[in-house]
Amino acid sequence: MRLFAAVLPPAPVLEELAVEVAQLKKLPAADRLRWTGRDGWHFTVAFYGEVPEALLPELHERLARAAHRRDPYELRIAGGGRFSDRVVWAGADGDRPAMGRLADSAAAAARRAGVPMTDEHRPYTPHLTLARNRTAHLSLAPYAAALKDFHGSSWTVGALSLMRSHPPVPGPAGAQPRYEEIASWPLGR
Repeated sequence: MRLFAAVLPPAPVLEELAVEVAQLKKLPAADRLRWTGRDGWHFTVAFYGEVPEALLPELHERLARAAHRRDPYELRIAGGGRFSDRVVWAGADGDRPAMGRLADSAAAAARRAGVPMTDEHRPYTPHLTLARNRTAHLSLAPYAAALKDFHGSSWTVGALSLMRSHPPVPGPAGAQPRYEEIASWPLGR
């Protein structure tokens, strides 16, 4: 199973972001981007890749412990940027150090459960992917600039979720993966 740990923003926060994304889609050449669907908006805190089913019980136990050791914290979707000209993303504001500690704990839990972690040395940057560029000839700078002043409502992050990524169904161009929450643990309890 292709798995990752994530923080899931609540529906009202996603609605605010949807309004902002609707404005981004009016920018020139927006139809040349592959936009992620609202059901795919999340903050990945640790990416695990393919995890053998035999490791799931230990992973669940260790993620539960990691979540219980971290207190709830305040977060909001704010600002945005781009990774080169490949990805447009929305950022996070609030208790980013707490988010980083949760990411570290989720990665450590997986390592202790026997999951090989491949991107351990990359610094954690909380982001929510909005669109991917399908062409090498399109600058994403206008999209990042348009997100600069966006500030959504604050919410209390109260849970860590284990997510499964289902690959896109072959066929339609631009098909997106489907994400499924397979477990969730409250923070701090």
